[in-house]
Amino acid sequence: MSAAIGSLTDRLDGALALVTAASNDLRGGCVVGFHTQCSIEPVRYALWLSKANHTYRVALFADHVVVHFLDVGDHDLAALFGGTSGDDVDKFDRCDWEPGPGGAPFLTGCPNRVVLRRVSLWDDGSDHVCLVGEVEDVRVVADFAPLRLSAASDIEAGHAAQDRPLPDDVSANGEPSTEHPPIDLASLDRATRDGLEDIAAGSGHQIDLSPPDAT
Repeated sequence: MSAAIGSLTDRLDGALALVTAASNDLRGGCVVGFHTQCSIEPVRYALWLSKANHTYRVALFADHVVVHFLDVGDHDLAALFGGTSGDDVDKFDRCDWEPGPGGAPFLTGCPNRVVLRRVSLWDDGSDHVCLVGEVEDVRVVADFAPLRLSAASDIEAGHAAQDRPLPDDVSANGEPSTEHPPIDLASLDRATRDGLEDIAAGSGHQIDLSPPDAT
């Protein structure tokens, strides 16, 4: 089924956008292929962020995000924000930008953009999360030819969709919790463990709650 839907969406050849956000003194930015206006009145715009991305974890706590619409001449920028990970490099050291609402970066090389105030975040348990935003500002500088998926097929994603960052520890300041005793993993049924793992994945983290001797 995945191959079949991929064959169809490849023919649609969607336009790529670059999303930026800021929260807790962190900045994030990534290329997205899933984005669209989703309401006429009130005006709403939706985008889907991969849980694998550093930008997703930044956007979880951001009030605003900025959607930059890429031109065919922006391949290098797409390679920077789509082919590297904010877990490894500061992408904003390698491009020109200025702070926008909530600190979300405006990329000066991408003048066509939409500023969104986050309204809701939808997580259905899949590998992407839907962010719906109220359109606060739109800037259209000139006509442009969108950079489409086919033109960026040479860019290898900074993270695979299934990747999840693994925290060094899950305790406060590295100290064992005094309020919550350790979980006896062997006592949890598979459904409970799956549910807890899904909750962690929704926060952008990967954990494995299978007992060491589980088969």
